[in-house]
Amino acid sequence: MFYHALSRADGARPGLQGTVIGLDYGERRIGVAVGELSLGIAHPVATIHAQSDRGRLEQLAPLVDEWKPVLLVIGLPIHMDDREHPLAARCRNFAHKLSRRFNVPSRMVDERLTSHAAEEALAAANVSVQRRKQVLDQVAAQTILETFFQTHDHTA
Repeated sequence: MFYHALSRADGARPGLQGTVIGLDYGERRIGVAVGELSLGIAHPVATIHAQSDRGRLEQLAPLVDEWKPVLLVIGLPIHMDDREHPLAARCRNFAHKLSRRFNVPSRMVDERLTSHAAEEALAAANVSVQRRKQVLDQVAAQTILETFFQTHDHTA
């Protein structure tokens, strides 16, 4: 699932390098994934449960400290007919708060069908229904990050 053909003999991608945190923002939960720009690989990390953006930012702080991302990627909910979901404005607002709080740039990525893709991947891996509920948001964040790696230019 690499974003395009590798251009260097050692397999690394040119341009911006470092760790990226991907987020699947929801009103009750936020799925968190981490990936590496040079490899284009992401993995699920955590699910955050908080009632307010302040609480979400507090719970994200240790992850930002640990992973030291060069970029934050947030899923933008869009309907299949290209209309923005009502939650899109909240996602943009949260992305702005993230960038300001952690002094890390953020990008929005179309998250259309990511939860569906995550559910299918977990089912295909024979993950139990109970476990799927626990990790679905994390795997959706992983899918958002993989979409970013596949569709965006990472040159600085």
